[in-house]
Amino acid sequence: MKKLFCLLIVLFTCITLHAQVVAEAPVKDTLAPVQDEQNIPEDLPWHARRFKFTAGAFFPVNNTEVKVGSNDGDFGNSIDFEKDLGFNKSSESFTGTFEWRISRRSRLGAEYFYLNRTSTKRLEKDIEFGDHTYPVNATVSAFMDNHIARITYGYAFISKPKYEIGVLIGAHVLFGDVGMRLEGATAQLEYRDNFDFTAPLPDIGLWGEFVLGKKVGLYANINYFAIKINDVDGKLLSYNLSVLYNVYKNFSITAGYTGLNIRVDVEKERTNGYFKWGYNGPTLTLAWAFGKHVKLYKK
Repeated sequence: MKKLFCLLIVLFTCITLHAQVVAEAPVKDTLAPVQDEQNIPEDLPWHARRFKFTAGAFFPVNNTEVKVGSNDGDFGNSIDFEKDLGFNKSSESFTGTFEWRISRRSRLGAEYFYLNRTSTKRLEKDIEFGDHTYPVNATVSAFMDNHIARITYGYAFISKPKYEIGVLIGAHVLFGDVGMRLEGATAQLEYRDNFDFTAPLPDIGLWGEFVLGKKVGLYANINYFAIKINDVDGKLLSYNLSVLYNVYKNFSITAGYTGLNIRVDVEKERTNGYFKWGYNGPTLTLAWAFGKHVKLYKK
């Protein structure tokens, strides 16, 4: 599943590069400067461009709960990774997005987020995880390694030069791996368990994009869905609010606040798992808009 998703991303990138050449008839290379509020916002160098790429830092505050046991239901208890295993709630990560505006109303987008967390703690209670019991006062090391990729299609049912409002349909794909290891005095006393899974989670939502000034823009979206696909039962709620400030020509800085809440129940051949993860926090990214302008009005 992970290799297939990566292949789709490569194909998607190749299509966008070809589309930049053939998508529209040529327009003037030199953009007229914005002189007053009557100017069409499409003349702004950072707004309504064919392509936009953003990359930067994300500082999420996490809440994680995991339960892993056997399929007969006799093993496993809920584990709060922050409280029981000593994970820091605050963390730092990388986030990146790419957007292709196909037409006045349609757009395709791709997002990527990665977070790796580790901890070491002396247990304050017995913990059942996978095939083992980790006893109170034992020292354990634990990890949580998550990749989230997303592809979306957006349609603007309202498309004006200074604002757009539309619907989103897409899918988050969560590649998760969590586990822990007992730190024994000898190698014979050590043991470990881990639980990895891939959860494709479709979502639908609303988005809005607004020109607030010659150099300032606002973007917001909210998404929700719940579905069961084969042995994966999941639901999610995500949101994002960000403000863009144009620094120089096609380059801008965006500051925002984003969050995601996921619950996934996975049943595998020998084990079943429950994974609940929520995060929210500020983002700071650099945006580069390029390609020809997409006209947001009818002649």
